[in-house]
Amino acid sequence: MLYFEQIISEAVLGRVQNVYSTLKELEGVIDIIPSYSSILIQYDLSFYDYLSIQKAITKQLSTHQDASVAKENKLIKIPTHYDKGLDLERVAKYHQLTAEEVIELHTQTIYRVYAIGFMVGFAFLARVNEKIATPRLSTPRAKVPKGSVAIADSQTAIYPQDSAGGWNIIGRTEFDGFDQFTIGDSVQFVRA
Repeated sequence: MLYFEQIISEAVLGRVQNVYSTLKELEGVIDIIPSYSSILIQYDLSFYDYLSIQKAITKQLSTHQDASVAKENKLIKIPTHYDKGLDLERVAKYHQLTAEEVIELHTQTIYRVYAIGFMVGFAFLARVNEKIATPRLSTPRAKVPKGSVAIADSQTAIYPQDSAGGWNIIGRTEFDGFDQFTIGDSVQFVRA
């Protein structure tokens, strides 16, 4: 596991992307899983032991440290029905805003994909405008419908399948291209 500075920031995301791209070329690696501020590297035990993978990673990174990694980040626009947001009014009330103001603030921001996890296709998008950043529900729901657009603290996301969850649902989408998300991509929610 490689660790970076433990904050959600564009600078850290850039470093994670560069290291991730560089290590994908390393022979004997089974999987590389990037996150907000870390990268998990799964490697073939018949190819490396713990010390040899450390040396291989160090060599790969030092060889490519000055290389500029071309990022092919894309902008994905997500049509969203905010009238189907189970928690939209509660989020608005929590922040002393109208539902319309919450929608406006949510759609004005272009979010970055910082991590993919929790379930297949669940992209953690940040940063939500602090005026609508809302804590998770104190009691998670047993079932959140697929396509629910939600906020938890300074993040937003779309549930890619029916699931239990504790995020505040502010809208719904029919978007189904969850396999399109990669770290560093940009996402913008647009009113449907």
